Amino acid sequence: MSFNYQVYNPNSPDVVLGSSIWSSAGHALLATALFRCWHILIFFGAWSTAICVISHNVHSLALQPTLITVFGTVLGFVISYRTTSSFERYNEGRRLWSQIVLGSRTFARTVWLHVPDNTYPSAQTLSDHQEEYKARTLIEKKSVINLLEAFAIAVKHYLRGEDGIYYEDLYHLVKFLPVYALPPTIPSAVDLNRTSMNDDVPASPRSEHFHGSGHTRRAPAPGQLPFPTVAPTPSLRVANFAREKMLLSDGRPQKGVKLSTGSDDIRLAPAMNPPKYSLLDVFPFSLLVGVLAKDGVNKNGDAVKGRRAARRRAVMRNHRGQHSYNIPLEISLYLGSYVSALQSRKVVDAPTTTVLLATITQLVDALTGLERILTTPIPFSYCIHLWLVTVVYCLALPFQLWSTLKWVTIPATVVASFIFFGFLVAGEEIENPFGYDKNDLNMDHFVRNIIRKELRAIMAMPTPDPSVWAFSSENDLLFASSDTEERVSPLDWVQRGIPKMRDALKLQ
Repeated sequence: MSFNYQVYNPNSPDVVLGSSIWSSAGHALLATALFRCWHILIFFGAWSTAICVISHNVHSLALQPTLITVFGTVLGFVISYRTTSSFERYNEGRRLWSQIVLGSRTFARTVWLHVPDNTYPSAQTLSDHQEEYKARTLIEKKSVINLLEAFAIAVKHYLRGEDGIYYEDLYHLVKFLPVYALPPTIPSAVDLNRTSMNDDVPASPRSEHFHGSGHTRRAPAPGQLPFPTVAPTPSLRVANFAREKMLLSDGRPQKGVKLSTGSDDIRLAPAMNPPKYSLLDVFPFSLLVGVLAKDGVNKNGDAVKGRRAARRRAVMRNHRGQHSYNIPLEISLYLGSYVSALQSRKVVDAPTTTVLLATITQLVDALTGLERILTTPIPFSYCIHLWLVTVVYCLALPFQLWSTLKWVTIPATVVASFIFFGFLVAGEEIENPFGYDKNDLNMDHFVRNIIRKELRAIMAMPTPDPSVWAFSSENDLLFASSDTEERVSPLDWVQRGIPKMRDALKLQ
């Protein structure tokens, strides 16, 4: 029992045309709290039925309804606080993604408009090579703005527990960058179980995932971007899939683009790869996920199927026995290296450098905040106590309702259970808003429809020259107070002189 679950995309043609109403209705049902607590409702329906039958045919089990008012009010406040806490995490995640969008816009605008066309000062006097160095500068600017898009894409995959760079939307943007051997920020099950504090930083990934470890890195030429000063690593991110022929996220082969790099075949995973629902997502089989594996994989290292197991892998990294590298943080280091190169060349002023560095800090701050949301769950004791109190309250509910409602106690108990447990499971659903569910943040929309399109729109035009666009003949409402007055072009105003302009300003 498994079926595809697609991501809701407001720009999708299927949504506009309504070609699959039943599929959309099914996806909407899976996103509701009813899908996650239906078995609880069945249990309390059977429980209330048993209490009513015994009370009607054997002996009345009715109790005074005083506890309903007292405990119900307290429980309602506590559950409301639980749901509010989860929504704050959801809202914080959305705010941090807005911060990434803002940082991308600011950095791209500053680079494209405020960095000069030639950033090689030593070549300023060499007229023979002016065009070459301008072309080099343009390539640098285009590459660093591409890294802004790569940063957002890498954050998206990073939060979903999709390790590495081998994705259709990410690989070509970062494959040429030398590798930083950064430790994983999001812990794995092995990390959490460690008691020794003397573990070394993970080695370079060349041993399992990269080849060409014997390559030596050349020193950067004067005026070029500096290379990272880390342990020896291959000069390029070239994959070796001898041990892992294709990427797996939920136990199934991923559909994607297959490339050829030398003698190795690289299979790129799709940009969006939502896990399928399976039997392991349906009660009582969902209880087996924790038994099969703690981090979403079984003892053989294969990924456990289902959405619930995929969520575990997103929080507990290294599900393929590999080190998890913080790709977004790596990209931020290369963004910083570009600003460092501009500083060393002395081609930008201090305010421009300050804006660029502040924007990089803003991006890293957003990444750190998103990591905090992902790795800081609601305290276990608080969740368990809240569930136990809610269960006890709903178990006692039929005893207190029988004397007043009689057989209506059964539907009343089911409805009350749905209200309380619905809020609980809804809070658990939105406290980690980085997956593929309908309730999660649409990170693919942020990356593809906002950041990518805006960055490409910025780079589609050269730096606008105000001496051109400000003096366009269509700019004929400069000093007019309404569109019915005389239309005068900027060049005509120049001919009339400044006094005429000031007189027109007074009449506005």
